[in-house]
Amino acid sequence: MIEFDNRFDKETREGAMKASPSDQRRILDIQRHDLALTALAHKLASLPEISALSAATVKSNNTRDLRIAAETELSDVTRELKRAEGDVEQVVSRLQKDEDRLNSGNGSPKELESLQHEVVTLNARRAELEEVELEVMLRVDGIKSRIQELTAQEATLASEIAELIDRKNVASLALESEIAQINAERSATVATADKALYDLYEKIRSGGGAGAAVLQSGQCLGCNLTINAVDLKSMLESAEDEVIRCEECRCILVRGV
Repeated sequence: MIEFDNRFDKETREGAMKASPSDQRRILDIQRHDLALTALAHKLASLPEISALSAATVKSNNTRDLRIAAETELSDVTRELKRAEGDVEQVVSRLQKDEDRLNSGNGSPKELESLQHEVVTLNARRAELEEVELEVMLRVDGIKSRIQELTAQEATLASEIAELIDRKNVASLALESEIAQINAERSATVATADKALYDLYEKIRSGGGAGAAVLQSGQCLGCNLTINAVDLKSMLESAEDEVIRCEECRCILVRGV
């Protein structure tokens, strides 16, 4: 139950604001427009496409970053492969010269024996280097495969993002059109409203209140609290052009609705 502490009697008896019943109902119409606009603004800001677009964009950015990192890694490993290939080529070249000299038979037995030993050593070294080269080549192939997969994922996500943007734009345009229509209706209603009453409504609403509400069955529909019998009787017996307010939420109470 709401306790007024005689504040209602003081307002209504000492220069209370006056407004015709039609002006008071017009304020309710404005309040309904404002409620509708608030609901539409919330709906516009919370479109499912917005959260889906945000998630897809984050995923796309992460995929792009992974691709760039893979491309950087590929560049490094490609240089490593070239070094490995150069090492192999250098050993093969030296091995070829030694084998050619051995096959020619030119040189003393001791020199030929030394060359033969060197050929064995070079063949072993060549095998080691070719194993390293193969391992690096496999790494290159793996990185290239990963880049292809990431590039494909980026393309898929780009298509998904484009579709989400289109869907969001369509949904936003529909809501924005509805908002524009309600704003136009609200402006037309405001233009015919009592200025002092409208200014009061806006002042209350700017403080976070409902602004205006219906007084129905002894209850303020702005804060949904029941008014005590004594104060309710005083409200209902006041002149119909007297502007009454809820002492709990301070909104304008409109009777006879």
